[in-house]
Amino acid sequence: MILYHGSNCEFDVISLQKSKNNRDFGRGFYTTTLEEQAREWAEILFLRTQKGFPMLYEFELQNFESLNVKSFSEYNLEWLNFVKENRMSGGIQHSYDIVRGPVANDRTREAIAQYMSGAYDAEYTIKILIHMKSNDQISFHTEKSLAKLKFMRVTRWNV
Repeated sequence: MILYHGSNCEFDVISLQKSKNNRDFGRGFYTTTLEEQAREWAEILFLRTQKGFPMLYEFELQNFESLNVKSFSEYNLEWLNFVKENRMSGGIQHSYDIVRGPVANDRTREAIAQYMSGAYDAEYTIKILIHMKSNDQISFHTEKSLAKLKFMRVTRWNV
């Protein structure tokens, strides 16, 4: 499986300690199967920080069958509560090596914010989300899972 990571930073080694907190699936290294989505992430990071360059990293995920993987195939109540717990509590609120599922992004931000604030209940939030096109994200939360990523190439460009 080919995975992409968008960044504005150059790196040779993936460090989970540099991961940002309060993310959808917990603190980890985030990738996607969608090259264009990773390119957008890289450009957004660059524009927010005005540091580095937009960079697209390409990896091949190999031999991950022995890992503890959680997959969400769509927006649903389990996904929503999983995202809420990780975003509100921070750190990693689970024991999975890898988590895969839909992205909570700019299109879904308002509905999720309303749910997290208590303005929307879970059922209403899911009704809103299921009509939105979702991109994917695959996050890595352990050194064991990172060892399954084979670096392929990195591409850098100017905005």
